[in-house]
Formats: sequence, structure tokens, C-alpha cells
Amino acid sequence: MSVQVNQLGYLPDGDKLAVSTGQGNQSFRLVSQEGEVIFTGFSSELKFWEPAGEQVSLADFSELQQPGAYQLQVEGSDPIAVQIGEDVFEQIHDAAIKAYYFNRASVQLTPEFAGAWARPAGHPDDRVRVHASAASAERPAGTEIAGPKGWYDAGDYNKYIVNSGVSTYTLLQAWNDFEDFYRQRHWQIPESANELPDLIDEILWNLEWMRAMQDPHDGGVYHKLTTLNFAAAVMPHEATAQRYVVQKTTAAALNYAAVMASASRVFEDFTQQHPGLADDYRQSAELAWQWAVENPGVIYQQPEDVSTGAYGDQQLEDEFSWAAAELYLATGNADYLQAFFARDKEIKEASWSHVAALGYYSLATSDSLSGEDKQRVIQRIVSAADKMLAQHQQSAYGVAMVEEDFVWGSNGVALNKAVLVYQAWQLSGEQGYLQVAQGLLDYVLGRNPTGYSYVTGYGHKTPMHIHHRQSEADDISEPVPGWLAGGPQPGWQDECSYPSRLPAKSYVDDWCSYSTNEVTINWNAPLVYLLAAFSSDSQQESP
Repeated sequence: MSVQVNQLGYLPDGDKLAVSTGQGNQSFRLVSQEGEVIFTGFSSELKFWEPAGEQVSLADFSELQQPGAYQLQVEGSDPIAVQIGEDVFEQIHDAAIKAYYFNRASVQLTPEFAGAWARPAGHPDDRVRVHASAASAERPAGTEIAGPKGWYDAGDYNKYIVNSGVSTYTLLQAWNDFEDFYRQRHWQIPESANELPDLIDEILWNLEWMRAMQDPHDGGVYHKLTTLNFAAAVMPHEATAQRYVVQKTTAAALNYAAVMASASRVFEDFTQQHPGLADDYRQSAELAWQWAVENPGVIYQQPEDVSTGAYGDQQLEDEFSWAAAELYLATGNADYLQAFFARDKEIKEASWSHVAALGYYSLATSDSLSGEDKQRVIQRIVSAADKMLAQHQQSAYGVAMVEEDFVWGSNGVALNKAVLVYQAWQLSGEQGYLQVAQGLLDYVLGRNPTGYSYVTGYGHKTPMHIHHRQSEADDISEPVPGWLAGGPQPGWQDECSYPSRLPAKSYVDDWCSYSTNEVTINWNAPLVYLLAAFSSDSQQESP
């Protein structure tokens, strides 16, 4: 019998569940460091969880609210450490957001800020060539442009607007929702001593790259900045192949428009530090929207000589919806709101290819919308959250994950579901939504069939061999900390060997497993959001 818990801990007022396999109705107790029995109970009856093919039982100790370090002792299994406290997620939060610093392009990471993971600068991106697929009269093929900064997208060293869009927005939304938390939070990056909060500084590093990806001649946006092929497992400064901007696409233009419009609202509060930046972002967002309207169906087509990530998307109505919502909030122009409602329909958790929910989040929490329009937006979020609440309540694991969620980046699916139900909780105060979010966070941090806390460096069993070139190529045994592994899924797109084909168990901690053990900026973003949510004082307040 095995017992799985959230390896980082539990909030005093939150749900506290452990999962045991094989036997139900087991007695359990929590024992203090002094050996005193603090809480006793019995686990639930066995129930089958199909994604893992397991009979499992839940031990619920939510009534225990006293902060402290405990041993959870379940009859028939070894004791397991459990932490309860108000600050159990703060250190892992700082690591999850600092992972973006470790993935910065165009800059040296010094020991002062990067510690053991210091490295030389890679990819200055000051002489990027325009690929033939992106050529125009003003910028013919071979033209050299500059596109420095930004974050490496994932385990590779390329930069993709589409994936960057959902990632950057989610971090902007974390600022919007938890501003008080972030104004006093620092995690030692080079900009920590300046007048901007660290989160805004980190976001700005990527916004400056995104801004360079817009063609000033027509407002179109290049889909990606990349080498022709993936680099080998070398450090950034050793990956020196020529880099290109590749094809302008409608998806890239709309992602860009949405993010820049959102960022323009945030930077209205920082005009003293960055005068004119909010206006610049807003204007560039409108130019990108106009290009997309004039080129509504330009789908990314991978050129024959390019083999890096495609992030191709055949359906663009959700991108139009999201961009329209953000542009309405940034400009007040009702034409954008009309364009948004023309595409109104049911939503699901966000991902790089399904971004409609993001516009609903922004509108629902804004004072710019009221009356029936506001209720219509809120209802879409609540309706989607209700489906996840039902999944949570029906799950033997107490987690809103069903078999079809175990796709590439299943941990990102879990956390984006958690973001959606947290939004619903903020809007409605329905406590069940908060429990769903907690269950999904617990799952990622160890209460899952593999027993991994999927965030590098945090938990008693964490990934050591993530598919991340810097972590693989350096001479440090531990991977760069704070990265969320993609998580189990049975697609087996690589040639790695897996312990199981069951969806929730098909994971291996191996560099070769880019389909379950790679890391990306878009999976870390909802992790940052959720950890901020559960570390912020606002989490304790009902709407």
C-alpha cells in the first residue's frame, strides 16, 4: 500500500487529503514532532480511479488546522511527513516564477542571482534573419533584424509568440489578481533593487522581445524566432546556429494583440518608470488586430527547412475572441466588445491552442462591463467550473482530472483547470470551486499515482532529469529548480521506455521523455498563478 500527499503542505483552513491504495476504511493518525497524537480518523471506502487503474481510499484530515510538522501514519504503510502552515507555498512560488529568469535569452546569469546555475549569455538575437516564409517587400529574405531578450520556450532555445502569449497573459493576470502579494515579493533577480515589482520586471523581459516580433511596416507578427533545427543538449552560449523569424500568422498577430493590450493596462500604473510604454503597447496591439482582420486565415505552415516547434492552430475564433476582449478593455471601443460577443460560446480551461477563456477572465474581473453583459461573461466561467466541480466530486482521487485530460502537458491541463475554478470562486464565493483548485494543486505537488511532486527541487520525490537543455548540459546533478514537468500521458511520442500505459502512470523521469518530462513556460505560468493565489491574503476572503 502506498500513501500520497501534497509534499509541500497544506493551508490551515484548506482541504487536507491523502490518498492510499489497496485498502479502504484504514485507521490513520497525525502525530506531532513531540510524538503526541493530534488527529485520528478512518479513510474512505475503496473507489476505483480509472486513469490510474487503482482502487484508492481518501484520508481526510481537513479538520486539523494547527500549523506544524506532522507524521501521517496510515495503518499498513510507512509514516509520511506532512506540513501545515500559512506559508507552505511561498518558497515554491518564488522558485516557479524564478524559473523564467533561468530561461532568459540574451543575458549572462551570474552567480549572485543564479547560484550554481550561473551560465554565460546565449542568443543575443541582434542579427536574426528574416526567413523566406516571412519575407516582404520592406524586409526581403535575409534581412537582419534584432529580437533580443524573451524567454526560451521550453527545453529548447527557441521563442514562439503563440506559446509566449498564453504564458505572459497568465502572469499579467496573476499581477492583476494578487497585486498586494506581488508588491512585497522578491526572489533575487538583477532588477530586484529597481522601482518595479519583480513580477513586472520579469514580464517586461519577455514583452520587450514580443514587441520586436511585430513588423513595423504592416503590423503583422512573426510566428517564432528559431534556428532551423533543434539544438543539441548544449548550453545556450554553445548553441550558435543562425536564427530566423519565420512566417507572419493570424494566430501570432492575435496573441500579440491580446497580450500587448493587457500589458498596456498594467503599465498605466508604471508611467513614471516607463513613460509612453502603455500607449505604445496599446497602439501596437491595435495594429496587430488590424493585420489579423485583413488576414484572418493565415495558418502557420512549417517550411521544409524548419523542424522546430510549430504551434500550429487551425481554429482562430478563440484568438479573435481573446484579442477583442483585451482590446475593448484597453481602448473602451465598443466595436471590440461587439467582436467578442459575436464569438461568445462555452469555454474550457486555457491552453496555447484554446485561449477563449482568457478574455472571459479579463472581462469578468473588470469594472468596464456591467449588467447583462457582465452576467453573461460570468456565467460562462461558472458553467465551465461546474463541470470541473462535478469531476472533482465524482473522482476517487478527489481531483478534477479525467482520462481525456492526460494529453501532452497534462500537468498544465490540471493547473489551467485550477485557474478557471479559482476565477469562478473569486466571482461567486462558492467554496466548492476552491476545493477543486486545491485538489488539482495537491495532485501536481505529489498526491498522484506516480508519487512525484512534479516541480523540480520541491518535495521529497521530484524530477531530476527533465527535458531541459540547460539542466542536461550543465555539470550540476540537480536540474534548474522551480520547473514543472509536463506530466503523465500515454501518447509515447518519443522513444523512451515507460512503466505503464495507464494515463496517470505513463510518466518517466528521463531526459529522453520530452513527451512527459519536458518543461515549458506555459505550464509554469498557471503554477505561478495558483501558488500566488494560495499564498495571497485574498485567498482567505470571500468575494
